[in-house]
Order: sequence, then structure tokens, then C-alpha cells
Amino acid sequence: MEAEAETEANPQQVDHLFSLPVDADQKATEFRLFSIAPPHMLAFHLAWFSLFSNFFSTFSIPPLLAVIQDDLNLTDTDTGRAGTAAFLGSIFSRIAMGPICDLVGPRIAIATVSLITAPVILSTSLISSPHSFIALRFLTGFSLANFVANQFWMSCMFSGCVVGLANGFSAGWANMGSGVTQLVMPLIYTLIMSFNVPSSTAWRLAFIVPAVFQAVTALLVLAFGQDVPSGSYRSLKKVNIGKESLCNVFCHGAKNYRAWILALTYGFCFGVEMTTDNIIAQYFYDRFDVNIQVAGIIAGSFGMANFFSRPSGGLVSDRMGRRFGMRGRLWGLWVTQTVAGLLCLLLGRVNSLWGSILVMCAFSVFVQAASGLTFGVVPFVSKRSLGVVSGITGSGGTVGAVITQLLLFSGSKFSKQTGISLMGIMMIVCTLPISLIYFPQSGGMFCGPSYGSDDRLKGPETGETNHYRLLQ
Repeated sequence: MEAEAETEANPQQVDHLFSLPVDADQKATEFRLFSIAPPHMLAFHLAWFSLFSNFFSTFSIPPLLAVIQDDLNLTDTDTGRAGTAAFLGSIFSRIAMGPICDLVGPRIAIATVSLITAPVILSTSLISSPHSFIALRFLTGFSLANFVANQFWMSCMFSGCVVGLANGFSAGWANMGSGVTQLVMPLIYTLIMSFNVPSSTAWRLAFIVPAVFQAVTALLVLAFGQDVPSGSYRSLKKVNIGKESLCNVFCHGAKNYRAWILALTYGFCFGVEMTTDNIIAQYFYDRFDVNIQVAGIIAGSFGMANFFSRPSGGLVSDRMGRRFGMRGRLWGLWVTQTVAGLLCLLLGRVNSLWGSILVMCAFSVFVQAASGLTFGVVPFVSKRSLGVVSGITGSGGTVGAVITQLLLFSGSKFSKQTGISLMGIMMIVCTLPISLIYFPQSGGMFCGPSYGSDDRLKGPETGETNHYRLLQ
């Protein structure tokens, strides 16, 4: 405790310990994208690169699905069930990952999940039946639980004034793994085929690459990563809140209504993004009679927008937070996601090819920015159960994808253009509950804080070390 008091009394001494300026909790108050300075920026690059490998591995099957489908005699029903199974695996694992991060820290959590699921990716080369294919897709979805640990890690390393930006870049760049694998896996398959390897063997050998890639990034996280600026996450937990059971940590986060509203919001930004990734190529192919290569390029541009759109959402969240506090972050999220819903509604109504492409590009920017804005709010919900809140919010994204896929794009009940428009309406409606989020110490969309500046630390959350202050 004396050491903590000395650190708070001498913030300049803390700054000298790190390459980046830090706050009293040793969290970086600046975000330097092209720096690898330890521990803050090194953790950032390890986090996004390791999650990139998880997305690359999990989505390495769809690019070769046509070949796999012929070789294993899979029906369209089998492939549809396999896709749903992958989403379900991601839901359960993301919920579980939250409390695990709260107990052991993000570094061990990320490395463990990646090392456990890497052999699952490798075992893709051994599947021989539709049932084993569906089971394998379910298990590969578990690796996406590292998204929760990724966002948790950034919240441990970066202060409130830049955490939205850090979360946005880390998740946005990682999400590009699902697009890069669409380009790389067919090239790997073709390269193996060039050595006169039969097609039925070539696609199986191709999965060695994503499995090894994921394992290597896990080892890099273990070797060079650091949970928190001070070093050990376990020692930090002992200082701050002592030993807590998994049940207590989970229940504390699960009882926070803000987590569930953010899960709903995330379900209809990131969830809609995943559903769009699934249907947009076929939509342009069927409705506008473009060839499959052009449809693939159009669909790829939607996902690759994550390079800048999700980080821009985090940047907007941080700037709105600095200027208007929590009210700014919430209004920014609501406006951005509502505009995304309106653009989604419009996308299903536009009848020209180029008009649809332009609307889709604008839609991709806003829906992905909304994901970044959502995780600009998450770190302020609960310090004690940050991992649980991140897990609930992250799993909400996958649940939203399952709901929109099953309701709007499974079967022939709706045409794809009608389904897209209805999805936009769902986005607008499910964004409204953001107005119900309220923080006693920092207010909400329509109300100011219920505690004065002198009484902020006396709020009901303070006794549970649950308080976050926005840096003005």
C-alpha cells in the first residue's frame, strides 16, 4: 500500500518507467500505432496479431468449401448446420472467456485457447463424414473466444482516454484475418496441387498452415506478452480485490444490466456484419448477375473496411468521451448504429448495381464503426468484472448473427433484398435501449450524474472497485 501511495504521489516517476505516458494505474494515455514499445504497444501488437490468426484459422474452411463439399459428399443442409455450429461454439466460449480473464489474466487465456484449438484446425485434414465436419466447425468456433481476451487486454493496458481507439484497432485489424484467409487458403491449395498432389489430399494438407500459424502466435504471446503494465495479473488481483471465486466474479458482471444492453447493441452491429459477410456475395451474384469473381471482390471490400472503420469508431468514442463524458460516448454509439440501420434498410431497396455498391460501402463503415463505439463503452461498465462484461457483450455479437441468419436468410420466406431491409429495421429498433444506460458517476444520454464532483467516489459502485473516471 505504501508503494501504491508513493506511485500516486509521484506520477512523474511512473512515466520514467515506460516509453509512453501513463496515468496513476500505469495505463498508457497515448496510443502510438507504429510503436512496439513494451509493455503497452507490444501487448497491442501481440493481441491483434494473435486474434488475427484465430480469425484466419476459423474462417479457413469456407474458401475451400466447394472442394471439401465434393470430397465429403456434403449437402447444403450439412454446410448450413456446420456454419451455425461454428457460431454456437463461439457463443459459449466467449461467455466462458470473460470470467477466465478476470481470474487468470488475458495472456494465459489467449495462449491456452489458441494452443488447444490449433490441433482442432489441424484435424480438419482427418475428417471423413458430414457429422465429423459439423463437430469440427463447432470446436473451431471456440478460438474466437480470444476476441474477449483481446479487448480485456487492451482495457488493462490503455487508459480511458484512448481505450476505445486501442480496442478499435486491435479488433478491427484482427477481423481482417477472416478476409485474408479467403485470399490465402485457395493460393495454398493451388500451390500444393502444383506438386501433382491429388485434390483430396491437397485441401487436407493446406490446413497445416493455419494450425501452425495459430500455435506460433500463441507462443509469441506467452514469450513476450505482459498482462498488465506492472507485470503479473495475478499479483494485481491480490492487491486490488483479493481472491474471488469464479462464481462471484461472473455473478457480479451478469447482474449488471448495462452489459446486457451492450450485448443487444453488439448483436445488431457486429452480428449484422457477420451475417452480411455470409450473404452479400451471393446477393450481388443473384440480384445483379455479376460473375462470381466480381461478387467476391465486392464482398471482400465489405470486410476489408475493418482496417479503418472499426478503429475510427473507437477514435470517435474517445473524442466524444473527452469532450462530453459518457453522454458523448453513448450518443455517438446510438447515432452511428442508427445511421447504419438506415443504410442497411436502403441497401435492400436500391435497384442498381453501382448504387448498391456505394450504399454497401457506406453501410460497412458505419456498422463496423458501431462495433468500435460499443467497445468504447464496455471498459467503463465494471472494473471488477471487466472480463465478464466483455464476454457477455462479445457473445451478443454471435447471438445476433445466429438470429438474423435464421430469421431472415434461412429458407425462402424472404428474398435476400427484403431480408436485408428487415435487418436494417431490427438494427434501428435494437439500438434504442442504449438510452436506458445510466452511470451514477457520469450520467447517461439524457441525464447528468447523480453525484456531484465531490461525491463521485461515494457512489454505490465504489465499494466494489467498480468505478471508472473519464479523463477530461
